[in-house]
Formats: sequence, C-alpha cells, structure tokens
Amino acid sequence: MTNSGDLMTNDLVVDELQAKQRALRLAVVTETYPPEINGVAMTIARFVDGLRMRRHDVQLIRPRQTKSDAGELEEVLMRGLPIPRYPHLKMGLPAKNALVKLWSMRRPDVVHIVTEGPLGWSALQAAIKLKLPVTSDFRTNFHAYSGHYGIGWLQKPIFAYLRKFHNRTQCTMVPTESLRRELQAMGFHNLRVVARGVDTELFHPAKRDTQLRSSWGAGESTPVAIYVGRLASEKNLRALIAAYEAMRAVRPDMKLVLVGDGPARRDLEAQIPGAVFVGLQRGEALARHYASGDIFLFPSITETFGNVTPEAMASGLTVLAYDYAAAAQLIRPGESGCLVPYDNTEAFVAAAANLARDWPQARNLGANGRFVAEQLGWNRLVEDLEAVFHQTAQTVPTSQGILMPQPQNASA
Repeated sequence: MTNSGDLMTNDLVVDELQAKQRALRLAVVTETYPPEINGVAMTIARFVDGLRMRRHDVQLIRPRQTKSDAGELEEVLMRGLPIPRYPHLKMGLPAKNALVKLWSMRRPDVVHIVTEGPLGWSALQAAIKLKLPVTSDFRTNFHAYSGHYGIGWLQKPIFAYLRKFHNRTQCTMVPTESLRRELQAMGFHNLRVVARGVDTELFHPAKRDTQLRSSWGAGESTPVAIYVGRLASEKNLRALIAAYEAMRAVRPDMKLVLVGDGPARRDLEAQIPGAVFVGLQRGEALARHYASGDIFLFPSITETFGNVTPEAMASGLTVLAYDYAAAAQLIRPGESGCLVPYDNTEAFVAAAANLARDWPQARNLGANGRFVAEQLGWNRLVEDLEAVFHQTAQTVPTSQGILMPQPQNASA
C-alpha cells in the first residue's frame, strides 16, 4: 500500500522533471553575432542553435549589422555604431525604453546578456525594472585590452563597471574554473562555469590540403606554423614574431601562415616579409587552413577562453600556448600540447624552437590533442547552459536585481 507521503514525493519529482523539461522563452542580448567573425559570435550562435533544437523559444536582440540584415531567428535589430579600431563590429546604442515595452508585451522567462556594452546595460536595466530573471556571460577582457590602446588609466574604472554589471545578474557564466576563481577574488558573485565546445566534424585533420600548402610554398615535409586570430596588439604578436624567428634558426624552411586581419597587419607584413597572410577565413576554408598547418602558435595573454585553441587541437595541430584559459584547461604539457608560464616570452620562444627541433615528437602531440578535442561535443555543453536557464527561471529578482526564491505552489 502506498501512503500519502509517497504520493506527494512522487508528485514533487514529476513536477520537478516537468519543470526542467519545459520549453523556455529566452531573450538573448548580444552586440556581436555571425556573420561577424570572432569567438564570442561563434560561440553564442552555437548555443542559440542548440537551444532552438531543444525547442526553446529564442528571441535574439542585437545591433543591425547591414541595411539588409535579416535572419531565420526571431530577431529584434537595434541601432548601433562601429566600435573604434573594430570597424567590422557594432556597439549597440542604449534602448532601455524599447526593451521595457518589448518585454512588457511578452515576458521572457530569462534574459541572457552576452556583452556588457550600452545595449547590454539597457537590457540589464529593463530586466531589473520588470523583475525578470537575468543571466550574463563574461566573455571578453575589455579591462585588459585598455592597456594596449593607450588608455591603461581606464582599466580600473572599466573593471569596476564590469563587476557592477555582472553582480546585478542572478548568474554570470565563465568558461573556465581558473577564471571563476580569479573573478571571485576580485569581488564578482554568483559565478558558474559553463564550458565551450568545438565542432570536431568541421575541424578535422582530414581537411589537410596539399594544394593549399603548396600555395604557401610548403611541401609535405615542410613544417608550417600557423596563427589564427585578430592581428592586433592585444594578441601579443611580438611573441609570435620572436617564436617564428627562433623556429627558422632551427629549421630554415619553416613557414608561418597568419589567418585573420586587423590594424596590425601592415606592420606585421613589414616585420616578417616571408610570412603568408591569408586574411579572414570562414567555415570549410578556415578548417582547411587549420588542418594544413602543423604547429599552432597562440601567444595571446588577454583571452577569457580562446576558441581557437580547441579548434586547432581538433584539426590535429600541436598547440603552443600560455598556461591559462582554454589551453590550461585542455592541454597536458608533453602529452597533448605545449604550455609555458603565463606571459613568459622567453619560455614561449624556447618552446617554439624545441618543437621545430624535435619535429616527430611535435606531430605526436598534435594527434593526442585531437583525441582531447573529440571529448568536447556541443550537445553536453548546451545541456549545461539549459540547466542554468531552467534554474534561473525559477527565481524572482527584486527591483535591485537581488535574487529571491520563487513562491512555492500552494498545492505542494
């Protein structure tokens, strides 16, 4: 015989499972999205696609990128302005009143803010005014970038703004445990690690293209170092140049291919005239470029994650990077890649020379890196994000953005 206590327990379990499986209405606010090319745009597009496949109703709010801009999603396109030094990116303009009106007519279960610009701040204020649950991402080290553009004096106020911004949300998602600890020590609250994945079908060693390598002046036995990313000072490209020169001292036939564009390109072309500059690459073309290289040099010290790291690993390249962000999370030194102490240029350059010197071992590291990348499927990571949204949807924030418990159903 089943007693009433068992029935109540079973009912609660069923209610909880149904709540977790319920389709949510999600408002996603971002100031970057494809076809813009950057790690934030790529990652959020992956998450949006994954959430839609799970039948969640996603409303995407972003700046209009072109006059004919349109997509398949339910999109609300806002006014924006080009970001200084990043003319291909748009900064959304303040739009609090428009968002209050939009969400008053049809309230989302959760507002998720990807970027912290004027549009993101407006979304936060609108969500707080309407007492909507709101989550955020910490995706770009804007405070760290300031020192590379002659406005280092703004680093502290920028960081104070970011802390104020994120601490008014119910949850701030970060890609690694190390970043969570770092931000927590600096006064950030309600942090949660939600990792990132990689498309292991798109980025695959089988995409290696001998004709493409030939266009670079590389035969099958010619070692090719490759860099993928923005060509800008915040990417620490001086270390890249020094590493390449050290590799050429060991292997004079070493080639360097740079995939990407940016304000530093002209200076780099003058400094390393033997390098191959191929510009921005997308999709299958990008995958071929990755797979057609051998060693991936990633000297950046301003990443929150660094999506190019797992992409390079999935492509079978041997990765050399600093011991932080995605590289620290994914690479076992000497087994699946090479790590050197953070911001130690001498160590980075020495490690690059060693890779060029011990070419057979370098190839083995790339094969092991591919095995690690194969464990980073997007499905599981989207499920983690979905769980955060379900949990957040059960909360009721106050007018100050402070988390309050959701009232229990009277029948329970």
